[in-house]
Amino acid sequence: MTVDHAANGQEALSRISAATDLDTLEGLRVSLLGKQGSISALLKTLGAMSPDERKVEGPKIHALRESVTEALTGRKAALENAALEEQLAAQTIDLTLPAPESPRGSIHPISQVMDELAEIFADMGFAVATGPEIEDDWHNFTALNMPESHPARAMHDTFYFPDRDAENREMLLRTHTSPVQIRAMIDVVQESPGGAPLRVIAPGRVYRSDSDATHTPMFHQIEGLVIDKGIHLGHLKWTLETFLKAFFEREDIVLRLRPSYFPFTEPSVEVDVGYTIVNGKRVVGGSEGWMEVLGSGMVNRKVIAAGGLDPDEWQGFAFGTGVDRLAMLKYGMDDLRAFFDGDVRWLSHYGFSALDVPTLSGGVGTAA
Repeated sequence: MTVDHAANGQEALSRISAATDLDTLEGLRVSLLGKQGSISALLKTLGAMSPDERKVEGPKIHALRESVTEALTGRKAALENAALEEQLAAQTIDLTLPAPESPRGSIHPISQVMDELAEIFADMGFAVATGPEIEDDWHNFTALNMPESHPARAMHDTFYFPDRDAENREMLLRTHTSPVQIRAMIDVVQESPGGAPLRVIAPGRVYRSDSDATHTPMFHQIEGLVIDKGIHLGHLKWTLETFLKAFFEREDIVLRLRPSYFPFTEPSVEVDVGYTIVNGKRVVGGSEGWMEVLGSGMVNRKVIAAGGLDPDEWQGFAFGTGVDRLAMLKYGMDDLRAFFDGDVRWLSHYGFSALDVPTLSGGVGTAA
């Protein structure tokens, strides 16, 4: 079905231009760009399109979003300026009063990086999937090819709860966001009995009993899952390369895939990224050396089956990495524990302006 994006854009711009107050403008923003907004709905349709359709429709939809975003920003500035002029004309200022304190506060780097990742993967057709942080051991381990006797469980320092759920399953704080992959597959089977292509990322908090300069008991992960027909490692490598180039905002990103082991993927690969030494520090980009950034692989047949899909019909790949680690690499932070200290001095140095919203068109990595 062909959508007249130009006409939709003109209508949206006209409504924005006609907004006479900030509340009306905010309502328009939500209806257009919010989670349930009309333009957001158009972006979600890209994942279901064929590659040829996406090449045609993708630029149109993104251009529509950018033009509407610019119009909203411009109209908001105009309305705020008009309100300020009206206020200044109606009020007098007592110059003997002390100057107000400068506004304080910022977006935490973890929140900023989460938004950057969501923006990048949305552009590649990925939806965001979520799941509970208090999880059962079937979703957290067994469905991911880690039964009770599997040695891979020893790799996870797990926080268990004393009580079990109604099905007598052990309850725990999830040790990774991989259970979301199982839940996403089960959901898509329930929505479409024949299965479906699936492309999701699962960002969120995870918990393990570990604490030092590079580990904390609570940290953040993002995982990706693609399920489709004819999927192979080439698709995985392209996805990761495209993602890392966009995130680090460099074209000289070089990847190295090394064989590894994960119970939920087969074959499994560790992904290293090349780095260059600049002023005595490692900077992502180039190939003077290598550092590991994430784990990945082709989804194990048993995991696909646990998600309710036929592994003879569907294949897929998955990947996962630490959001905190990505933030440290991109913004030059050297101690993971500082992320959770709440030190205003640290946030003032690394934090982002509360009005700094990451977009691919405007740049995802410009700190305040």
